[in-house]
Amino acid sequence: MASIKEYNRKIGSLKNTVKITKTMKMVSASKLRRAQEAQNRAKDYAHEVNNLIYRIAGSVEQGMHPLLTPRQEAKSVLLLVFSSDKGLCGGFNNNLIKFVGTKSAELTAEGKDVSLAFCGRRGHLYFANRGKVWKNYAGVTAAPHSRDASEIAAELEEAFSSGEFDEIHMVYNHFVSPLSQEPQIDQLIPLPLGTLEDHDAASDAVRADDFITEPGLAELLDNLIPRLVVFKVFFSLLENSAGEHGARMTAMDNATTNAGNLIDEYTLLRNRARQAAITTELIEIISGAEAL
Repeated sequence: MASIKEYNRKIGSLKNTVKITKTMKMVSASKLRRAQEAQNRAKDYAHEVNNLIYRIAGSVEQGMHPLLTPRQEAKSVLLLVFSSDKGLCGGFNNNLIKFVGTKSAELTAEGKDVSLAFCGRRGHLYFANRGKVWKNYAGVTAAPHSRDASEIAAELEEAFSSGEFDEIHMVYNHFVSPLSQEPQIDQLIPLPLGTLEDHDAASDAVRADDFITEPGLAELLDNLIPRLVVFKVFFSLLENSAGEHGARMTAMDNATTNAGNLIDEYTLLRNRARQAAITTELIEIISGAEAL
């Protein structure tokens, strides 16, 4: 049995840990609220953009814009992976890393050359020596900004247009709730035409001869399609941020609970050790008195 001093040291250490985990939980809860507010604002923007594109979706064809035109044979694939910069967020990064490894193996088995790009330090650290890393975008996940999304989207569009990659997919944790984040993969470029559909609309898509565009349809798509790509990257950054803070809040709450349970357990053991020490001292005193 450990000594009373050792139990006091363990209990003191656990109480300090509880202070840290409680603080981290409150900080993550505050950041999660702000991330969710940013998500809601982004959804409003997405709704307006989708409504605008939906009005012309009936006249959009794959060959009308380079970012809509799929390659005849996709040999080179880039996976843009969104992870966190910091740890202490449960299985948030581990589940995503396993998912990326599985998808990468599946694509490689299909005969495709898979490259990886990263938004987030944790994913890059794991795959730095385990995969073909194309690029790492550092410092963009802590505070998602549309400026970073624009720069990332511009480089991805250039890589696709130059023929360096035939397909570009995003892999990120879809935010379901603070308790649940599900790894998900979405094709980014070429932009699937399904992205241009408004699934909530009650009517069919408008035909090209039902309206007049100013500027022309081609010029309009030149402005809208790149904006939609930027938005999809930005929204994935927001999803990743919300999921990270939600996972960390949950992990710190569990850590606080577990530390509290250990404090109770060590307190009980300390009391037993103290009682045993008192009993031993009494026995020694009584034995000494009887000997005299």
